[in-house]
Amino acid sequence: MKHNISEKTKKSNFTSNRNLCKKSDVILSIGGDGTMLATAYFAQFYNKPVLGVNFGKLGFLAEVNVNQMDLLIDILKDNKYTIEERLVIQGECLGHKVERLYGINDIVIDKGGWPKMIELTITVDGDYVTTFDADGLIISTPTGSTGYSISTGGPIVSPKTDVITLCPISPHSLNVRPIVLPSNSEIIVNVDSLHNEIHLNCDGQRVFAMPPALKLKIIKSPRPFKMIHTSLSNYFETLRNKLLWGIDLRRNSLNNKH
Repeated sequence: MKHNISEKTKKSNFTSNRNLCKKSDVILSIGGDGTMLATAYFAQFYNKPVLGVNFGKLGFLAEVNVNQMDLLIDILKDNKYTIEERLVIQGECLGHKVERLYGINDIVIDKGGWPKMIELTITVDGDYVTTFDADGLIISTPTGSTGYSISTGGPIVSPKTDVITLCPISPHSLNVRPIVLPSNSEIIVNVDSLHNEIHLNCDGQRVFAMPPALKLKIIKSPRPFKMIHTSLSNYFETLRNKLLWGIDLRRNSLNNKH
């Protein structure tokens, strides 16, 4: 297979992320979900589509596995694919000179290494929503709904849905639950802590240490993440195969016995 790929691609060059994004029509991300998210972060600024090839563990965001590379190259060559636009969220730390935050999956507010909870107050479009104590808050895109968010009780959201999900991390209240908001909402999160540091985490890759009291504004980014989709996979099949969503082990066990 390596020989076939080499013959089809003819030539390989190493280059910077900037040059790669500028000169490419399609960007292949070969690795796991972390590699895919890192690639998507750069690609969004150049309006270039990304296709994930799973060479890692789960590879939920990957369109194909590495053993399908021969098929994939033919699909790309014949333009037999579609481009799906995925929502990206944008964060701004009001009153602080820090770079703009972007989340393909999510932007996470957490207490860092501090053992005590932080206090979060949320407003949406100027309307007060709630105040609660928790370990943090996950602000998730539909793409990120099957990542960290689902581990804390958040809903699975179709990537074609134009919404933003707020999912508290270990809230000290039975009444605080995830909420799904329209993507055109302006979300303000005020964060306070007895500690001298609050962490902001973008896609599990870019971490910023900020002082309390922090005021974070979240909106939908004007730039979507463009993801290539082929006939080699579909979203619900990926949910079943990689997250075992909707799989009833009792039913399968009974069917095998009969």
